Amino acid sequence: MSNICELTGVRPLTGNKVSHSNMKTKRRFYPNLQTKKVFVPELNDFVEIKATAKAFRTVSKLGLYEYVKKLQKKGRDIGFDEL
Repeated sequence: MSNICELTGVRPLTGNKVSHSNMKTKRRFYPNLQTKKVFVPELNDFVEIKATAKAFRTVSKLGLYEYVKKLQKKGRDIGFDEL
């Protein structure tokens, strides 16, 4: 399973771990991904989504159907066939 948000497309970032002596080693910053089932009233069904916590906050505010339409309007390709 990859660490990519299905809604926003957020991926892990890379950076440096800096020690007390200022030595730098590579590390990765992972997004806060959660897997949840979300009810979509327009489909009258549940959809399982793997997304960041920030995306789920927006989904709870707007609703999944409206949020996906908003992302598609911006040009983001969402891989949901049902929506």
